[in-house]
Amino acid sequence: MNSFGRKFRVSIFGESHGELIGAVLDGVPAGLELSEQDFEQDILRRKSGAKGTTPRVEDDEPQIVSGVFEGHTTGAPLTIVFKNNNTHSSDYEQFAAMPRPGHADLTAAIKWDDCQDPRGSGHFSGRLTLPIVAAGVVAKKVLADATILDDTPVSEINARIVEIGGVYLEMTEGPDMSEGVQKVLEKAIKDGDSIGAVVECVVPAIDLGYGEPFWDSVESVISHAIFSIPGVRGIEFGDGFKAAAMRGSEHNDPIGPDGRPLKNGAGGVNGGITNGAPIVFRVAFKPTSSISRPQQTFNFQTGEMDTLAVKGRHDVCFALRTPVIVEAMTAIALADLIALK
Repeated sequence: MNSFGRKFRVSIFGESHGELIGAVLDGVPAGLELSEQDFEQDILRRKSGAKGTTPRVEDDEPQIVSGVFEGHTTGAPLTIVFKNNNTHSSDYEQFAAMPRPGHADLTAAIKWDDCQDPRGSGHFSGRLTLPIVAAGVVAKKVLADATILDDTPVSEINARIVEIGGVYLEMTEGPDMSEGVQKVLEKAIKDGDSIGAVVECVVPAIDLGYGEPFWDSVESVISHAIFSIPGVRGIEFGDGFKAAAMRGSEHNDPIGPDGRPLKNGAGGVNGGITNGAPIVFRVAFKPTSSISRPQQTFNFQTGEMDTLAVKGRHDVCFALRTPVIVEAMTAIALADLIALK
């Protein structure tokens, strides 16, 4: 299915080279101030064109077609659409005979009996993260407006790249400021290859008591949303996989006089429920599947192994554009959890 959430529900639709893409949001409270201008900042953070990203640059202008009247949400389903204009569909014709290794070309063809739209990777394209970012803008407004246990709204969600191609970034560095990152990015470009990255996300102000044990734990709901982002390969909360090598005395978080943890090895969640510490998690993104470096793969037209060198416009490191997408998915997940409480 292409929908997420139970009380705050987000559905996405469209294909990369179709007429338009968009999102429908159900469960948006009435009375929130909202206009097309509210989407501008986050959309610009996702935009391509920088070094290491795809040369495909779209206008990315949002159009609200339902759910808003006179600058406020109405409580009816909210629909936001984006036109696709800058498309080169012929670049994808080669993948009918030779599906890309690591991509969904083959799995989509098998699942839908070759009826899928292959242009620009169709519904599997990273292009579909644009309406997710738009939905995240609305979700952030919902969170800022929500009253939680101590009347403090979830005022911010912050995601940043902490590692690119195996190069770690300091807190003060952005991906464009690191000489090591520039070198690994330039080498991947020169080699016709790609690199991945790790994004860390922090929700600094969320009170105790959100989430449920087991199926609707905070980690489960956030992870479900995060793994819906194309190219995600892993997620860890707090100490994450390092906890497996720790003793309990190292990993456990002592509880302070105010009932909140004095450190945050758990990443802000105990028993699936927020414990009052910041929610902290990291997301691993794989290298881009579409690379110009020759790869061996099966040619279904000739019935033999063949060499594929991907043509077209593709990100060398699509993860450069993902921090705002991680924030959006986190906001969507938390908006649903808060609505369910």
